[in-house]
Amino acid sequence: MSSRTESFVVEKSLPSVRLDTFLREKFPAASHGALQRLIEEGHVRVNGLPVKPTHHPHAGEQIEVHWPEAKPAEALPEKIPLDVLFEDKSLLVVNKPAGLVVHPAAGHEEHTLVNALLHHCRGSLSGIGGVARPGIVHRLDKETSGCLVVAKNDETHLALAGQFAEREVKKIYHALVCGEPARASGEIRAAIARHPAHRKRMAVRDDSAGRAAHTSYRILERLYAATLMEAQIHTGRTHQIRVHFQFIGHPLVGDDTYGARQNLRVKELTNYAAPRVMLHAKNLSFIHPRTKKPMNLEAPLPADFQQALKILRVKS
Repeated sequence: MSSRTESFVVEKSLPSVRLDTFLREKFPAASHGALQRLIEEGHVRVNGLPVKPTHHPHAGEQIEVHWPEAKPAEALPEKIPLDVLFEDKSLLVVNKPAGLVVHPAAGHEEHTLVNALLHHCRGSLSGIGGVARPGIVHRLDKETSGCLVVAKNDETHLALAGQFAEREVKKIYHALVCGEPARASGEIRAAIARHPAHRKRMAVRDDSAGRAAHTSYRILERLYAATLMEAQIHTGRTHQIRVHFQFIGHPLVGDDTYGARQNLRVKELTNYAAPRVMLHAKNLSFIHPRTKKPMNLEAPLPADFQQALKILRVKS
């Protein structure tokens, strides 16, 4: 991707919002980490001066963002098998297995989905954020399986990111939750932010830090001590489904981070201990940026999820 510069004027002061967070909303195709690097390297200027990521935008400020030419990816290609649900010259949709990390990071520098895609795409990569890499437009947690779309070029990446930002992408998950929710269907509207004490966790927050989050759900099957749910997320907050189901008293099976007590109860009643957080991205629907055709991809339930259903049905 060749370098370019974009500038705009801040319309209203945001005293409780950091600059890196503000830019993440304005440029959804760029990751939070990429934007932080741009700021720290002086590629983002406010009224002509370099600033820190913690700067709070004020009304009337002129913000200039310089997107440098994409550097080669630091991650190395690895021949890791991929379950490709769809692929053409613009994008591909993969069925991500549980346990596979999406992006290289501290502690996970290799054997990630990005390493696999660098091998699979062989040079057909997006460069959003200044690093040539497969266009990871959205993410799934390490333990979550299912549909994930990847852009092969910048045009597709930007178009898909726009659809995600405008909430035009339909994302449907299957989840096993602890216990039996009383309502057959419902809506969860509860703002989410970083947990004030545990920085690796998220939490429902009703203060200014919380960002709007909306999940709708319906029961697919009542099991023994657990329930199979279909969940559709209308926003894309970190750990959204896990936090929202914890919020209504039914954390996900296998999720000791948000539901250790309830999962202990499930194990006591069924003698079943889940190998992971039982969450699967079942369906992904969007408009193909090049052909403009509706795309609807479905990933079959993986073996561990099917095994959980089999065990939890026996006693029902």
